[in-house]
Amino acid sequence: MNKSTKWVQLAVSATLLTALVFPAVAGAAGQPVAVLSPATAQAEWNSYVKQQYGITFAKTVTRDEFAKALAKVGASTASIAEKEAAAKSFLPEAKAGTTKLVAWEAISAAVKAAELKELAYTYKEEKVATSLKKAGLTYKKDGVLTLQAAQELAAAIDTGLVNPATLANVKADGEVTADLAIQLLGKVAEFHGKYKNYLGTISEDSIYGKLAQAWNESQLIKAGALQDLVDKGLKQNLITGYNLKDATFDPHFDPERTITYGHSDIVHAIQLIGLLKSEGIDAKVQFEPKTSAFIYLKEWGEPLQTDDYQVVQIDNGNFIAYAKEYDLSFEFATVEEKKRFQPLVLQYAKKDDEDMTGLLKGSWWQPLYHSRTELADYPVITNNVLKQGRFVVQSFSLNDQSAKVIEGFKKLDSKVEVESYKFWVDQPFYNYLIGEYK
Repeated sequence: MNKSTKWVQLAVSATLLTALVFPAVAGAAGQPVAVLSPATAQAEWNSYVKQQYGITFAKTVTRDEFAKALAKVGASTASIAEKEAAAKSFLPEAKAGTTKLVAWEAISAAVKAAELKELAYTYKEEKVATSLKKAGLTYKKDGVLTLQAAQELAAAIDTGLVNPATLANVKADGEVTADLAIQLLGKVAEFHGKYKNYLGTISEDSIYGKLAQAWNESQLIKAGALQDLVDKGLKQNLITGYNLKDATFDPHFDPERTITYGHSDIVHAIQLIGLLKSEGIDAKVQFEPKTSAFIYLKEWGEPLQTDDYQVVQIDNGNFIAYAKEYDLSFEFATVEEKKRFQPLVLQYAKKDDEDMTGLLKGSWWQPLYHSRTELADYPVITNNVLKQGRFVVQSFSLNDQSAKVIEGFKKLDSKVEVESYKFWVDQPFYNYLIGEYK
């Protein structure tokens, strides 16, 4: 192996150089998916709607409460202001002063918000009647429901916008319960691609092939002016590296139950999922393409470039290296399952000796995984985030270095907005961040 090849492999595999900000002393260094029980499914909807939109309800939901909540979801899915979304008012007109909201009205509004109304109006009366039976409802020409309302209910049932069992319990003209309202809001978000976004689950036999395919389809991410800005930060030693991601791959998982794990070897990811499955752990899995950028020193030798690893030389003779990588986000069923993750990684995916055996392929000295919520034995660091359109730049730092990083980016561009937040990271990575090699 020649010197340049050796250093390229070290640089790519030691991706801990990327997305880091160091203090000055640190240096650079198919089975089908299991169907959730109604109670579990409802808990998932409740968690998601509260987490993403801050929406909760009492036992029953008023007309005004549902209208405001639907506007909030609609604003998010359409990327418009809530005031603009509220002006659309998908709810059927009611008598002045009416506060009561009944099920068919909420479902009608949700069908329109989910952009299903044209489908609904293709339903003939016979098809409407057949679909309504799934929720224990009957359709009569001169009954409580107009044909249009009945068509909307039928389409909502057939597309899964509303759970037939939930509707059967409420009835078409019954008051809207919190469970029904939350389901409808969550489904509207889902129909616009805003619900949880993931490849599959650990328990699925097909997850390995899906993961390999996702890796093969991914490529280096380029973000134009945003990337130019953070590259200036690299050139000026404001940061030593950063991660570039595409927000369209955001899994929208519940942070309480989620861990995100970064790496550069897809075989390592496949083996990690196999390890978790062999230990009886299940979780939703999302693959998030990532490009890591860092300074490649000229003394490392001439870098070998590929489609997945490219360099650009800068004025001082060093290079900025761009490496194709990934994050895996796992949403576990419970917080207790989440806590089981670290012991397995430390035992089977952390290198402690050069000739160590019994590890997953490509295991690092300092594995990188983190949580947005507190976990015992996880130190706290800061993520400094810049966004532009769908692109997100992340640069991790020690907490006392964050203000310096933000100030540095502001000097490069006074208009740039830098979001920073604390998060919890594994101890080996934290050790690396403060300058410890192992």
